[in-house]
Amino acid sequence: MKNVAVIGAGTMGNGIAHTFAQSGFKVQLIDINEASLKRGMDTISKNLDRMVAKEKITEVDKTQTLGNITTFTNINEGVKHAGLVVEAATENIDLKLKIFKQLDEACAKDTILASNTSSISITQIAAATSRPKMVIGMHFMNPVPIMKLVEIIRGYNTSDEVTNTIMELSKKLGKTPTEVNDYPGFVANRILMPMLNEAIETLYNGVAGVEEIDTVMKLGMAHPMGPLQLADFIGLDICLSILNVMYDGFKNPKYAPCPLLVNMVMAGKLGVKSGEGFYDYSESRKAENVAKQFLK
Repeated sequence: MKNVAVIGAGTMGNGIAHTFAQSGFKVQLIDINEASLKRGMDTISKNLDRMVAKEKITEVDKTQTLGNITTFTNINEGVKHAGLVVEAATENIDLKLKIFKQLDEACAKDTILASNTSSISITQIAAATSRPKMVIGMHFMNPVPIMKLVEIIRGYNTSDEVTNTIMELSKKLGKTPTEVNDYPGFVANRILMPMLNEAIETLYNGVAGVEEIDTVMKLGMAHPMGPLQLADFIGLDICLSILNVMYDGFKNPKYAPCPLLVNMVMAGKLGVKSGEGFYDYSESRKAENVAKQFLK
């Protein structure tokens, strides 16, 4: 399994491609949008430059890593020789089912199909294929080259052999794989998203301001990033999508998204990627200035 295809060149996809390529794998990075592929490769190159500057890798390492990545706009061409495909497309169930159906038809019968989904059922995704035993979740954390955890999610039919293979493969990437079962939100987001949602509710109810809420959690709970800052970093649309998956899956009102979150997403205030969320990122990508609507 030296050939790994990654579907999607966005934040997670290019991070996953970077990580595999730096570990010596041949990576086929696939995105239907040529501009997205270019942005993804530019991001990988810049991240490698930072690692060179910090003397974590050499210029030779950077060159070899970039040389291990080939880009494709055609899925069928990109997955032709892959032993593993990691899907990192938008967190949309219909899109993922469509992609996995296509992968099932295009890939060799022994190719393992993995999804980087942060909340959607692996069992449901696997049901779109003729190889449910070969489908598994590999939920990497952002930023992928730095964060050590990979949540390994077993679908209802995922085989022991595939699970063990992906656990060992994750270790070769320098990651710490943790096996979890297939329930909405898995472990990471089942715990994290209600906390972020509660922070938004706290703001919505006027208990405290944006900076005050984040300061309490950073200094009082030793969190490296406040919950509102973290929500901006993840993307408020992603947070909303994950909460909706959990709310639909459990039918428990404690997972219902805060109305403020819903309204912000509808208004296009998505956090860092849109330039504004709970903070204003027009001058800096750091959470230094509270968005105008939340200023007292």
